[in-house]
Formats: sequence, structure tokens, C-alpha cells
Amino acid sequence: MAAIQVQIQALLAKGVGGREKREEGGVKVAKPQIFNGTSAKIESFISACKLYIRMRMRGESVEGQVQWMLSYIQGGSADVWKKNIMEELELGEVEYELVEEFLMGLRKEFERGEEESVKAAELREVEQEEKIMEEFV
Repeated sequence: MAAIQVQIQALLAKGVGGREKREEGGVKVAKPQIFNGTSAKIESFISACKLYIRMRMRGESVEGQVQWMLSYIQGGSADVWKKNIMEELELGEVEYELVEEFLMGLRKEFERGEEESVKAAELREVEQEEKIMEEFV
């Protein structure tokens, strides 16, 4: 009888028996899909990030939450934007007091359309005499 109880507990721990397997500390939460700068996907990306942060990362610092979101921004026009944000963070040129500040910047950059974002990103990368465009502004 004790052996059967051990087997039942092992099966329940694995999520067998019709119960949803729970992550440690609560229910399972979907992570956002990779965001590549497509304007049509910006709102769903932001919503998924907000939900995950709310349910899984409440105790994490704003910097940690921003870095986590940056890890899901890859490819397309988003790569150049991400690179610029990471450089600004490393140099201390930008600091977010609230995650919402980061999300507003993300939304502003990508909701206007991918073509426009690509052009803006390309302009940021323009160099003249080994100086980037932003050094002249």
C-alpha cells in the first residue's frame, strides 16, 4: 500500500492524472514569443510581458525585468534598437524607474510601422569619421 501511495505522489508531481502541472510557486505562465519589430505584434508582446512579470517577476528589480524583456527582442528591425538600448543602459545614459517607461519607449518605437523603425534604426547606425549619428546631435 505504501508503494502505491509513493507512485501516486510521483505521478501527481509530474502532472499526470488530469491535473495541470504547476510551476514552483503557482500556476504555469506562458512566456512571450520573440518580438522582431513587427508593428502588428507589439501589443501582444507587451501584454505577454506584463502578464509574465506580474505573475512571476514581482520581486525582481526594474533593471532585471527590462533585461528579461530585452532577451525576447530579437531579429528584424528590433535588433538594432535592442543594441542601442543595451548600450545606453551600460553607459548609464538611460535608467528606467518603472517597467512602464521601457514599455512606452518600445511601443513608441515599433507601433508606427516596421519600415519606419528600420529607417530610424539604420540612421542610428550611420557613421561619419568613426562617430555615430547620435554623437553629432
